[in-house]
Amino acid sequence: MTVTRPARLTGAALCAALALLSAVWILKDLAALGSPADLAWSWTGDPGSQYFLRGRVATSLADPLLLVVCVATAVAALRSRHAASALVATGSVTLALRLPGLWAPGSGALVTALLELALAAGLVGTAAAGRRRADGPHDLLPTRPRTGPSVTAGVLLLVGAAVVVAWEVDAAVELPPEITVDRFLGGRSLLGPVLAPPPGWLAVILLALYGTAAVSAFARARHARAFGLLAGAFLTATGLALLARVLRYEVIPHFAEARTVEQMSVLTAVFGVLGGIAVLALLAGRGAPPAVPVPYAPHGSYGPPPAPPYPPPPGW
Repeated sequence: MTVTRPARLTGAALCAALALLSAVWILKDLAALGSPADLAWSWTGDPGSQYFLRGRVATSLADPLLLVVCVATAVAALRSRHAASALVATGSVTLALRLPGLWAPGSGALVTALLELALAAGLVGTAAAGRRRADGPHDLLPTRPRTGPSVTAGVLLLVGAAVVVAWEVDAAVELPPEITVDRFLGGRSLLGPVLAPPPGWLAVILLALYGTAAVSAFARARHARAFGLLAGAFLTATGLALLARVLRYEVIPHFAEARTVEQMSVLTAVFGVLGGIAVLALLAGRGAPPAVPVPYAPHGSYGPPPAPPYPPPPGW
């Protein structure tokens, strides 16, 4: 399947609009804080930064990440007629991330959620409506990822999904039930950026994204690259955010004396960064060569008859 040119142009425009909305909120936060460093620390989820900047920051790590993803998807839509998977992956993740904004406090968050949900739904609909069958050699299907890199990326993504589940189980055991519910649906017990999805809700999104990308990678599906690269980007970004926190609080130099939860945070951060980069590198490489069709043999399955010898023997 390929995507028609009008659909690709429409998808690129929708991605540009989504990126613009994220950029507007980021610039708004930057103007309110006046310090890119403070804004970056708030994106890492550092408790100290959130306490200091509480009520002054609307964006979270998801906003700059969505900005980069939407720009990359827009470029892919303009350059390739095989961008349907990228459009669907970006639209689906945006829908999931912005859905909690419908019941978040603040009219600005509600308006932004409505706009981005409409744009993301349009992105998925455009990718579905603009698909058409390949009708010639110029419409060759996208190559499948190679077996070795694809399986390796799938294993790393499954490990990432298992890490997400482990941290959510730990939070459910340590926190009171009402706070656990708020972590998934939002509530007054959560104090964070207005546009940020609840942490439990984000964990479910990551679990679904990593799982879908891993299954696609194991199957070497043609859409494995789009979902895998998106999952790798989220795995890398969350790992970098956690790594910045453990470095700020100097957990790594005192790793042996640190508490178990702090040690697990360090290991999770290192795996997120290295594993995410590895997934990006494995799935961004050249795919397996497409199968070459066997040419039609008009003289049967054994090919044309052999040429006569020269010079011909007597009686030929």
